[in-house]
Amino acid sequence: MSPEAECRPDDVVVTGLGTVNPLGADIESTWSALHEGACAVRTLEHEWVESHDLPVRIGAPLAVDPAEMLPPRQLRRLDRASQCALLAARQAWEQAGAPQVASQRLVVSVSPGMGPVLSVMEVWDVLRDKGRRRVLPTAVPALMPNAPAAAVGIELGARGGIHAPVSACASGAEAIAYGADLIALGRADVVVAGGTDSALHPMTVAAFGAMRALSTRNADPQTASRPFAPDRDGFVLGEGAGILVLERAAHALARGARVLAVLAGSGVTADAYDVARPEPSGAEQERALQLALERADLGADAVGHVNAHATSTPAGDVVEAGVLARTVPDAAVSATKSATGHLLGGAGGLEAVLTVMALQERWAPPTLLPAGVDPELARLGLDVVGPRGRDLPALAAAASTSFGFGGHNVALVFTRE
Repeated sequence: MSPEAECRPDDVVVTGLGTVNPLGADIESTWSALHEGACAVRTLEHEWVESHDLPVRIGAPLAVDPAEMLPPRQLRRLDRASQCALLAARQAWEQAGAPQVASQRLVVSVSPGMGPVLSVMEVWDVLRDKGRRRVLPTAVPALMPNAPAAAVGIELGARGGIHAPVSACASGAEAIAYGADLIALGRADVVVAGGTDSALHPMTVAAFGAMRALSTRNADPQTASRPFAPDRDGFVLGEGAGILVLERAAHALARGARVLAVLAGSGVTADAYDVARPEPSGAEQERALQLALERADLGADAVGHVNAHATSTPAGDVVEAGVLARTVPDAAVSATKSATGHLLGGAGGLEAVLTVMALQERWAPPTLLPAGVDPELARLGLDVVGPRGRDLPALAAAASTSFGFGGHNVALVFTRE
């Protein structure tokens, strides 16, 4: 199939995008920040950094405080991850034109990678410090892993199903793939899909730090997240959400909706190798991307751009670089976590949003490269987009890859209508 072929009635199309993240409070501000080469990583100012003597003192907090955008009742009842999901979903729903769809044909598929960590820890703090009588009855609804999806689904009245497929840092991408499957199977006309997480907390920082998964470049936060660099030393913890409105093409066209892209194919696999380390050959990561291409009916040479998972970890980046160089050798590869940090479960959602934007604008966002590209990875033939981004005037198909602890692998392939 040609990447720019007219969409067919049963295609899955994207009609809305939304995000809140460390770079911006919406699509426009995020895309503008990427064009400017901005980086959201900074020194954390929370008092707990000092009180716990944490070795990692940097992160990528939200660009906007949800308290500025949500009423007090929702701020009290919803975990910050749910707040992010709700704000991003509202944006996406509005851009999609608030589709008139039967509630039984509307589905939500929104996943966290860590879950509502802040609410879990807050309830424990209250119990330990103030006793059981001070634990609120709203605690359990706030800390459920499906709470972000439920918040979105309740607001939109999604009676076709509310889902939260959790697969660590691949969660957002897998939620999108699952949503597309529901449309393809005829079980939904519209799916609000994506990922969210907010886990900037001393417990998570200490735990990831104990794994040596986080960058310790505390003295120079702006260059700490450096995917594909020779001296990369771990990811930078961020927070936020990315949400897409997916729609059956016939439904979207019948209501005159603007189609932003076609979700032409997806692939989901698992390494079944190790709970934290990627399988060194990258065979199942590669199979996920191959499956997405096959389902999109596209050859590898059709993919002009990839938004890579690329977290800035020594092991993860080298495995993914090999996969991309073998599978889509002509693609211009962006690693936007260099600017946003790693949103965990929100990463796949945000990066799917950015992949659609890249197709729309025919521009690949930058990889901030303070130390250049690792010569070992460059020898593979990996074409990494530099810190100014790159115009791609013929771009017609693009992919996003997401991988998670537990060996989860997801690839999404989008095309222009």
